[in-house]
Amino acid sequence: MEFAKVNVEVRPTNGKGGARKVRAAGKVPGVLYGRKEAPVAVTFDEKELLTSLDKEKKRNTVLKLAIAQPGNNGGKSEEVTAMVRDAQINPLSRRLEHVDFLRVDLEAEVHVTVPLVLTGKAVGVTNGGNLHQSLHVIPVAAKPAAIPTKLEVDVSALDIGDALHVSDLKLGAGVRALLDARDALASVVAPKAEKVEEAAAAPVEGAVPAEGAAAAGGAAAPAAGAAAAPAAGGAKPEAGGKGGDKKGK
Repeated sequence: MEFAKVNVEVRPTNGKGGARKVRAAGKVPGVLYGRKEAPVAVTFDEKELLTSLDKEKKRNTVLKLAIAQPGNNGGKSEEVTAMVRDAQINPLSRRLEHVDFLRVDLEAEVHVTVPLVLTGKAVGVTNGGNLHQSLHVIPVAAKPAAIPTKLEVDVSALDIGDALHVSDLKLGAGVRALLDARDALASVVAPKAEKVEEAAAAPVEGAVPAEGAAAAGGAAAPAAGAAAAPAAGGAKPEAGGKGGDKKGK
């Protein structure tokens, strides 16, 4: 199988100072490690690496690194099969600042993550439910050449209350998911209650809770009635008393 080739050069200087010099020279510093080999500090051309990566597989692209010693001037270089394990990107310029390459054996499994893509329209969504995707990437183990670009799963048959699990994935030969088979990938949940009902059920800020409100209401009502009764009742006797005095006189 043919793999994209990337030229890298061993750099003698390690540390932040050496990395800054590499960037100042228009190159990107990196490290090649793995397979019980001693780590090797390297430099490479950013554009060459980015154009070599598969647009869909991205970091899961298998590369053929041509490693040259400094000052080799086109001499023979060692070729190593590797993948991008990690990349540091400048948050402002969006340029590569450092890359870790991992040596890989084409006959040995590697652990990577693969995008999960949901296809179709769930019948439960048509019935008013909401589709919830629990996972967006799936960790898998596979030989480098067998790593899938993405994993697709059809959600068309999902009704409200239904779910798809890891066990429902159709993995290619030599690919296995590094998750529990019972883990949910996507589900269709019932729609939320109407906003009017939520507003009616939700407690008003600063209000007394339901039970307290009932107790307070029960206590407040008699108090108001008690205050009103004497006022009304007291006025009548007072008026009647004065009237009686006048009649008596």
